[in-house]
Amino acid sequence: MHIKGVVWTLGILIVLFGFGMLVPALVAVYYQSGHADEFVLAGLLVAMLGVLMMSTTGGAPKQLSHKDGFLIVALAWIVLSLLGSVPFLTTGVTHSVVDALFESTSGLTTTGATVLTGLDNMPHAILFWRSMQEWLGGMGIIVLAVAVMPLLGVGGMQLFKAETPGPVKDKLTARVTETAKVLWFIYLGITFVTGVCLWLAGMGGFDAVNHAMTTVAIGGFSTHDASVGYYDSLWIRGVIVLFMLLAGINFTLHFAALRKGFSVTTYLRDEEFRTYIKWMFSLIVLIGLMTVFTGKGSWDEVVFNTIAVATTTGFAVSDYGLWSPGVAMLLLLAMFVGACAGSTGGGMKVVRVLLLFRQGMREVRRLIHPHAVIHVKFGKQSVKGGVVQALWGFFVLYMVCFAVVAILVAMTGVDMTTAISAAAASITNTGPGFGNVGPAENYASLPDMSKIVLMFGMVLGRLEIFTFFVLLVPEFWRK
Repeated sequence: MHIKGVVWTLGILIVLFGFGMLVPALVAVYYQSGHADEFVLAGLLVAMLGVLMMSTTGGAPKQLSHKDGFLIVALAWIVLSLLGSVPFLTTGVTHSVVDALFESTSGLTTTGATVLTGLDNMPHAILFWRSMQEWLGGMGIIVLAVAVMPLLGVGGMQLFKAETPGPVKDKLTARVTETAKVLWFIYLGITFVTGVCLWLAGMGGFDAVNHAMTTVAIGGFSTHDASVGYYDSLWIRGVIVLFMLLAGINFTLHFAALRKGFSVTTYLRDEEFRTYIKWMFSLIVLIGLMTVFTGKGSWDEVVFNTIAVATTTGFAVSDYGLWSPGVAMLLLLAMFVGACAGSTGGGMKVVRVLLLFRQGMREVRRLIHPHAVIHVKFGKQSVKGGVVQALWGFFVLYMVCFAVVAILVAMTGVDMTTAISAAAASITNTGPGFGNVGPAENYASLPDMSKIVLMFGMVLGRLEIFTFFVLLVPEFWRK
């Protein structure tokens, strides 16, 4: 392990993050809404910390091992979440260190859980910083750094393997740095198109930019307390639904379709995509039958809220916590399934759940035909036994972490419904849950200890469990 290389790499990430804080300062100047000085000061202090870390390590590392990659990724999300809380404190939006850390961690991990109220009257710079944090976290600020590091003499394969959300099927180009650039260009392009569409649908320019960033990042932060429910417009809701669905698709699939001239057949040939669409459609139908025909909601509310939860975005247009308990259970299940692998979404990912289901069905068939050789298939390919074993390991660790987080939150005095849904919403990076953390409420009323536990859950979910737990194995630290 190259400790100096780890410190230097974290330093460059912190420098980039610090300069990122200057963007909200420009927003503050443009709208004359105040707090420009606070963001400039925070950005310079953070950047200076990064420069100090880089200067004490003797220059850029010549190589990074896979161990370095895991350590950098885990530390980066923790350190950047800590530093991202600085503007919330210096601007006086909150005087609670825990609340500032919670808001920052929730943003960077694209969870979308908030402790802030009065968003409608909040300064533009703060609202933009919340959205920008989600946008950076959506694709991974480390992937951005991978694209930049070749200019600084640092390769990024190890970071890319540890950071890219979900099991990416293959590299898009021969070099990982080129892959990272392609992903970011696609990400930027979808964000731009989303913002333009929202503006054309009737949303104001500032709100369109913010909601574009948080939609494509599958984050869910809004500029209004009522979230997207603030806009009584089917056009705006339709645009957000469309781009939530697009952001929940594997970005390598977007690239493959783009390379073939926006080929629809490229999507249709992908088994995970087909399962993803069928799953979303089934949820909408089931929840609609239990909601619309009982007079508790309309079809547009069902479609929007279901897609927002199922993609782990966390937007809302109404309080789905008031719907039937059966709907709540379906939405809770949808959180855990999440979006596609290689997307900006959270949850366990559709491909993992699909393969786990097929493995279960294989065991049932083996009971009937004990001597038969039955393969688990994905598409036309048989999945290797080691992959299936790894999936089961991931599933067990995921559910154990969820249970531990839920129990710890409940031990702080939170009621069971709130504790379970808050734990699920944090580890799946969804945001709103049920009970006291439902879409009509927020996390401000929870004890500080609960917020700390949930922050840990958010980081675990963003790192997809294994990246964190590998650091706890003693062999990891041995030479």
